Amino acid sequence: MTISVEEKPELVELLHRRIEEAGGIDFAEFMEHCLYHPEYGYYTTPRTRIGKEGDFFTSSSVHSMFGRLISRQLVQMWQLLGEGDFTIAEQGAGEGHLCLDILDALAEEAPEFYQRLKYRIVEISPDHRSGQNTKLKRHVDAGRVEWCTIDQLQGMEGCYLSNELVDAFPVHLVDKNNGELKEIFVVNSEKGFVEDVRPLENKAISDYFELVEHGLLEGNRGEVNLQALSWMKSVARVLKRGFVLTIDYGYPAKELYAPFRRNGTLLCYHKHQSNENPYQRVGCQDITAHIDFTALQKVGEQNGLDSLYLGDQCNFLLGVGFLEALMELQMRTSDPQEAQAIRMTLKNLIMPEGGMGESFKVLVQGKDVGQPDLLCARKISDIRLPPGAF
Repeated sequence: MTISVEEKPELVELLHRRIEEAGGIDFAEFMEHCLYHPEYGYYTTPRTRIGKEGDFFTSSSVHSMFGRLISRQLVQMWQLLGEGDFTIAEQGAGEGHLCLDILDALAEEAPEFYQRLKYRIVEISPDHRSGQNTKLKRHVDAGRVEWCTIDQLQGMEGCYLSNELVDAFPVHLVDKNNGELKEIFVVNSEKGFVEDVRPLENKAISDYFELVEHGLLEGNRGEVNLQALSWMKSVARVLKRGFVLTIDYGYPAKELYAPFRRNGTLLCYHKHQSNENPYQRVGCQDITAHIDFTALQKVGEQNGLDSLYLGDQCNFLLGVGFLEALMELQMRTSDPQEAQAIRMTLKNLIMPEGGMGESFKVLVQGKDVGQPDLLCARKISDIRLPPGAF
């Protein structure tokens, strides 16, 4: 078999052997190896993943304002918890853009909070961790940043933060035909990896659909992210008191499994081009699926987390001060072209069409915090622009 130069031959061979030994593997295991194999995985080996030279953009790589706006919500959370010691735990911090922008903003705008916080990063990628350490050196030297495992966060009080983490968890692929759920397995063939549709034997998948109270319609395919449930339970377990802030692209279950979404949401990204073939460029392309926010809410509630806010990224950012911050940035420059460039860049964070404003959602959950009026939930009518903005 001829192997593409854009694949990792060692990973292809390893997967073929694993499939041969097992008689086929479910798609979740295939995706796990492609993304997270310790030697050959997409996320665990050196590669430019984010930005113009990478495979995709994230909100935090678009502009530093994203992190600065999130920092304002974090300040309010700190105040709600009594302005004492506060842990910000970020899992999957990528190249460290979000952490850097948050800490830079807090050091400048909320120095008392900055002195009381620990920013702890949960990161499995040695490549990312090395880059984060370099990028965050000033804050590391100031004693603000540490790396840890999720279990080492046991008893934390503060906010557990993730941005585009859950969408990269391995998912099970499921079809519904003749009224029965079937699961997609990956097997070997002369042409490479191919799919094999098998009767559903994994009870956790059928339990998942009962949890979210929605399922696939006849003839449709969808993804089931069982790892997201385990992750949410782990976060709830280590958080003693505080908040969980999850930012990602996805939908409530009713929309995720809508009749028109016949082929699910699984996509691959390579050099800013998307495709629907996870069996090519093995180990060299990102594989993602939209997340089910209903599942995160339901399992969170079962484990002591109250749902406080769920909304589009656009509304979240407007609530925490996007318009005010944009006006302030524009008022600092007298160059009309520079002001326009700022607007064009930042619109990607809130625009529904061609931007991140609608496809990305923000979920805020709380533990032992009551039902506070969060800054991000502000109504548009309550927003006051700075004098001279128009």
